[in-house]
Amino acid sequence: MGSLLILLVFLALIVGAALWAVGIYNGLVTSRNGWKNAFAQIDVQLQRRFDLIPNLVETAKAYMGHERETLEAVIAARSVAQSGLAAAKAHPGDEAAMAQLATSQGQLNGVLGRLMAVAEAYPDLKANQNMMQLSEELSSTENRVAFARQAYNDAVMGYNNKRETFPSSVVAGMFNFAHAAMLDIPADKAEVREAPKVQF
Repeated sequence: MGSLLILLVFLALIVGAALWAVGIYNGLVTSRNGWKNAFAQIDVQLQRRFDLIPNLVETAKAYMGHERETLEAVIAARSVAQSGLAAAKAHPGDEAAMAQLATSQGQLNGVLGRLMAVAEAYPDLKANQNMMQLSEELSSTENRVAFARQAYNDAVMGYNNKRETFPSSVVAGMFNFAHAAMLDIPADKAEVREAPKVQF
């Protein structure tokens, strides 16, 4: 009778430990899926931004014929930013991919800011209805990107905290839950910190 009780207690402990590990594992999976979903929202907003830029450049081109270099710089930066996003989509949360994404988006912000500054010198362009609408849409998209980035960083922080604290860290190590990198804008680059001013 005593050995049966010991066996039952032992089995109960094993089942309890297994349920505990499954609960932690499921929590880690849920957190990982949360930050991946948050990254997908960044992707949606950046794609929208990329779609607006060619229309903005085409509208500006009609008025800014002498500013060809500025317009070409915007298109080139858009291409680099799209490559940065593609790399981050292939490896979301990867430190190098997220750094590449942040840098390329910062460069795009810089050239868009320069385009808007140059556009100020063209009153007809500023008054163009299409330009005003595109600028408003771009400004709205910039805000959505900022909110999506904040949601992503919050989700990543929650996931990283969960995977690094005991006892979750034991399960995270056993099942190879990797660290996820935040999407941070470098603080030492003013053109990266500031969103382009697109209001007329």
